[in-house]
Amino acid sequence: MPPNEPHAGGAAPRRYLIGRYHEIALKGRNQWRFVDQLKRNLRGVFAGVELGAMRSEGPRLMVELPLETPDELVAERAALVFGLQNFSISRKVPLDVDAIKRVAVSEARRHPGRSFEVRTRRADKRFALNSMEIDRIVGAEVAGELGLKVDLTHPDFTIAIEVMTEAAYLAVGKQPGAGGLPVGIAGRGLALLSGGIDSPVAAWRMMRRGLGLDFVHFHSHPLVSAASREKAADLAAHLTRFEGRSTLMLVPFAEVQREIVAGALRPLRVVLYRRFMMRIATALARHTGASALVTGESLGQVASQTLANMTVIEQAAGMPVLRPLVGMDKNEIVDQARALGTFETSILPDQDCCSLFVPAHPETRATLAAVEQAESGFEIDRMVDAAVAASEKLRIQFPPPRAEQAA
Repeated sequence: MPPNEPHAGGAAPRRYLIGRYHEIALKGRNQWRFVDQLKRNLRGVFAGVELGAMRSEGPRLMVELPLETPDELVAERAALVFGLQNFSISRKVPLDVDAIKRVAVSEARRHPGRSFEVRTRRADKRFALNSMEIDRIVGAEVAGELGLKVDLTHPDFTIAIEVMTEAAYLAVGKQPGAGGLPVGIAGRGLALLSGGIDSPVAAWRMMRRGLGLDFVHFHSHPLVSAASREKAADLAAHLTRFEGRSTLMLVPFAEVQREIVAGALRPLRVVLYRRFMMRIATALARHTGASALVTGESLGQVASQTLANMTVIEQAAGMPVLRPLVGMDKNEIVDQARALGTFETSILPDQDCCSLFVPAHPETRATLAAVEQAESGFEIDRMVDAAVAASEKLRIQFPPPRAEQAA
């Protein structure tokens, strides 16, 4: 049923997105800051949709929805908002059991299931009927009108009723939210986006902890194809759905690699590549206001990710390096990439810059003394400044501008 189609017995009730938060509710006196950030993020993700008033009701955020916006679009956008543990698209109903019954029947009729249950929560205990009485009365009405079976163990769907001070709110089921904390509440970071499986998952996990992100991708085009740049752009666009706006910085890295190949011992190349990436990313992060770098490193996964090498590499960064995947194995990361929706893009063939000029036997236990000795012959500041100056910036927005959507 379209959202603005009348229900039996009158005009369609007003619809509300009711988002429920868990971790935000534990923030005590600072809770209002998290809720304000959540409201801003909601309006950003729902750009192009004229959301009505927003208000907090205990551990809930109540958002009035326009009648013309389909439930499917509301659910799709709400699922992207970090900070919501779950949500429902609810109909506002007068505090009258007959009105609640009518809307319950109408909403149940829209659902294809054959069994159901009713679950009522009363925020306002002054309502004449208690929760179990409402469950029983509404359940009997739905079963009698539609011939559905009541199943309190494994129902096909649940009719959820919330009784508040000014009205009741009725929905068919709750949908899982993205959880975590609102993006932006923890500050801003810069994620190194390789185009592989790991880095998008790392970025997503940090966004879920409230960190707003921009992205940087190092490429060796034109020595190799532009495939990795295209993959990075697709992955950044996918991740930007969770925060509304971001910048992807594309850094040409081939010239840095040429100088390293010409001036350093073969086994140290990978470690030197990574140290220069850290320096360049730090310089870009300072331009964007980021205060930390985010990588997809997992301890022991490849040669550059041994403990010794990660320690040496990190010392080239001028700010904290966050590694949310450091204790995860590859199967866990792949599972999260599949759930996130980035796996299929990440496995598309490309030529990553770190695969260029890679020695057959890279150093796995580099020492800082050996690395600094190798770097002593490089003009580090010049190399970093040149790479930063040559970087391209791609602004990404979700939802995309209307002209882009039409294209």
